[in-house]
Amino acid sequence: MSATSQPNEEPIEPILPEVTDPPVKVPLKIEDWISVLVLAVLALITFTNVLVRYMTDQSFAWTEEISVFLLIVLTMTAGSTAFVRKQHIRIELFADGGSAARRRKLALVSYSLVLAFFVLLTILSARMALDEYTWGDTSPAIGVPTWWYSIWMPILSFAISLRIAGMLRRLLRAPA
Repeated sequence: MSATSQPNEEPIEPILPEVTDPPVKVPLKIEDWISVLVLAVLALITFTNVLVRYMTDQSFAWTEEISVFLLIVLTMTAGSTAFVRKQHIRIELFADGGSAARRRKLALVSYSLVLAFFVLLTILSARMALDEYTWGDTSPAIGVPTWWYSIWMPILSFAISLRIAGMLRRLLRAPA
């Protein structure tokens, strides 16, 4: 008989604690669902391409273009939620160590630098998308305008900037 089927035993605690989202105005579930859908489409496209290549010795040329675009969207949406949930890569010895005042100062510096980066990324990627639109660049495999792909970078960078600005605002409003 297994250990879980005996009636007198207490339930086993989960290994990972339940993650609660920080208080935000726009739910993080939006980015979560976009990430899930993008990953599902990416897996479906890749699986279809592998099947076609295996059965016919041909491959769909468009799958690489679409896959790169979807990976960018996936990275941006998942990165947004990871930053808000504090699951991004950081050196915890510095970020979580020391006094509360030190942690607050480091968080202010961190959020400010990340916000500056994503604002700059928004501006520069918007300029790139505008250049691609102006010059009429087309993709090599499908032949569609490349700005169709690149317009999402400034949009998603701006969304991340808003998320980070909200985190910075909450941090500044919190008691020191």
